[in-house]
Amino acid sequence: MRKMAEADVKWRDGKTTMYIFNAGEEVERVKKAAYAMFSEENGLGPGAFPSIAQMEREVVEFGLALLNAPEGAAGAMTSGGTDSIVMAVKAARDFARARRGLTAGLNIVAPYSAHPAFDKAGMMMDIEVRRVAVKDYLADAESMAAAIDPKTIMLVGSAPCFPYGLIDPIEALGELARARGVWLHVDACVGGYLAPFVRMNGADLPHFDFAVPGVSSISGDLHKYGYASKGASTLFFRSEELKAFMPFDAGPWPLGRMHTPTLAGTRPGGAIAAAWAVTNFLGVDGYRDKQRAVVEAREKIEAGVRNLGFHVLGRPQLGIVSFMHDEADCLALLGKMYQRGWVSAGLLEPRALHVMLSPAHREFADKYLADLAAVLAETAPQTTKAPTYAG
Repeated sequence: MRKMAEADVKWRDGKTTMYIFNAGEEVERVKKAAYAMFSEENGLGPGAFPSIAQMEREVVEFGLALLNAPEGAAGAMTSGGTDSIVMAVKAARDFARARRGLTAGLNIVAPYSAHPAFDKAGMMMDIEVRRVAVKDYLADAESMAAAIDPKTIMLVGSAPCFPYGLIDPIEALGELARARGVWLHVDACVGGYLAPFVRMNGADLPHFDFAVPGVSSISGDLHKYGYASKGASTLFFRSEELKAFMPFDAGPWPLGRMHTPTLAGTRPGGAIAAAWAVTNFLGVDGYRDKQRAVVEAREKIEAGVRNLGFHVLGRPQLGIVSFMHDEADCLALLGKMYQRGWVSAGLLEPRALHVMLSPAHREFADKYLADLAAVLAETAPQTTKAPTYAG
């Protein structure tokens, strides 16, 4: 296995801005030990494994407290962001069936920047996903309002969206949702365990969570900026009443009925345990320190790419920054950065580079910028001044 891994991205050297959220060796040791300790336990059996059930409850309580949840709010753990989004759509659909009498022809209204998991959910449940053009890279509440009809079961906003790293105007979407009687889901899979601590550290962030009255549900990934092991996300609801539309009650069959909170039956106890261990190991103060490092890494990258002649898309405030260049093909730059060992993302609309940063990137930002300057000089030799990065 070590031999096979030799070709993998050197993520401990900061070489990837995707897939891995590197919070340092201490956090890595904690989550690996916790995962190993409960690797055989099964979240399907809370009666058999009350320890796993208790850890899940405490992780959910931690997340609800971060997101300004009101009294009576509820949630559950899932296997990832797509799982959380699919279950949010399932809950909104079943709510619409029970409370609004809606059956066929259902639709979701989402900005163009919303995650493709909503499309997956639509495919699974025969729900149309109406994607609306963004304005200044943000969800446009006015255009989304025009797309709503009597069969709309959900509005979508992101905090932040993955492509641009920007927080949609959730307050405006919340007002729209309340006015039209539609469920509003906030996809905070990237920001749910980042934005609250960035705000605690002094950033002036727009309201995006349950502080906005129109928000019905929020997804937040623990295996992103919660720094838990892979396979851990959370889905939160404004009330236990709304959460009641999330679980599956399947059967009858020879054993009676099967009740599960998500599509999965078996749920790895290790993922739940690792999330519990990391949230308790870091606590609020630890997360504030880690998220301060994320913001500082982003600010360093942002300043550096501006100095190299790139234009940053929008006003990023969290851990993602996307940037384009007037004279260079950003996808060609992406390829050359890959040749230097960097695994990151590129946008097609507009053509731009995209990085999602971890605490460890504060240490590696200078190396990224130096390599970016070098490949920019290779791919855009026509620029009047050869780009350099002095650190």
